[in-house]
Amino acid sequence: MRELIIALGLFLFIEGVLYAIFPSKMKNMLSKLNLISDKQLRSGGLIFAIVGFVIIWYLKSND
Repeated sequence: MRELIIALGLFLFIEGVLYAIFPSKMKNMLSKLNLISDKQLRSGGLIFAIVGFVIIWYLKSND
């Protein structure tokens, strides 16, 4: 559970830094999300979730 909270904190930190340093680029990127189809967005999200799971599984299995 501790690792999950650390991961959430790291995610929020990175997200916050990106919005603080590049506010106009982040707004531009978010507006482009409307141009991407739901199918492409779902596929990309699934790929990132699988890659994240594999990274976590690999790191946890080597402890």
